[in-house]
Amino acid sequence: MLIAPLGKVFYTVYMSIPCFPEFVPLTMELKNEMHPKLSLTPDGVSEFTFAGLYLFRKRYSYRVSKIEDKTFIISGIQPPHGEGETARPFFMTPCAAPGKGILEELLKTHDFWKNISDSVLIPVRERLEAWGLSITEDRDNFDYLYPRTDLAELAGKKFHKKRNLVSQFLTLYPRHEEKILTPELIPDTFEVLEKWKQTRGDDGDYVAGREALELFAELNLKGAIYYIEGKPVGWCMGEPIARGRIFTIHFEKGLDEYKGIYQFINQAFAASLPEYFTYINREQDLGSEGLRQAKMTYRPSGFVRKYTGRITA
Repeated sequence: MLIAPLGKVFYTVYMSIPCFPEFVPLTMELKNEMHPKLSLTPDGVSEFTFAGLYLFRKRYSYRVSKIEDKTFIISGIQPPHGEGETARPFFMTPCAAPGKGILEELLKTHDFWKNISDSVLIPVRERLEAWGLSITEDRDNFDYLYPRTDLAELAGKKFHKKRNLVSQFLTLYPRHEEKILTPELIPDTFEVLEKWKQTRGDDGDYVAGREALELFAELNLKGAIYYIEGKPVGWCMGEPIARGRIFTIHFEKGLDEYKGIYQFINQAFAASLPEYFTYINREQDLGSEGLRQAKMTYRPSGFVRKYTGRITA
């Protein structure tokens, strides 16, 4: 919603998502229309929240359309990953698969259909393949799922090393503190984020993380911040997904000078979450072998599977 002046009179302009084939840029004014429906998607795809889309709208040039009473259509551009690669247009449909006619139109202007979830794919897979679509697993974008109690308790032999690192952290830094993240504490998170950026060779998700902090309240995000001897040393932030069964961690930042900081944040935040969250989604590894190994050391119980659709050559 925008408030626009007309002389000395103010009037309200309501932004609405148009029906396909019209698209509009993804803006904050679309939150009230998108958030309720996205929060009801059952799979727990980490990208399919309003915050998850909005915070990366510039990276992927997101535009939005809809099929009335069926699904949003999110159009984006995949940036090139390396030399010789080109940007590739894609689209996503979080809530349902479009019909044949709309799919054909979308695939004329987009290279591929991205992040197809199980709940969208399973009811129509045979039909899609009969129409000439090739459906493949997108392993690099699978989200990692962990039982909340596993991360909170770190019980058993399989978590021995993680438990030791948390114990070392508690011994080395007895004057530590966890606080629920509130708007008043956001300046402390900026301090951590800036120090985190300085120790890296690239910006990573710095831009999106900073905007998430700036819009913490507006995007209905939840999180915690961690202190040692009164100094901020780490924070994490995310939101409920999959109808409130899963909590997804969008951002997690810590200062590496404190040994065990990430293992401590991981355990402490999981322990602080309400028990009605059955699982924690720690998002995808994006094909990074190092990140994949790190995520696997926490022994995921499963994945949020995602698929890609393309026209068969």
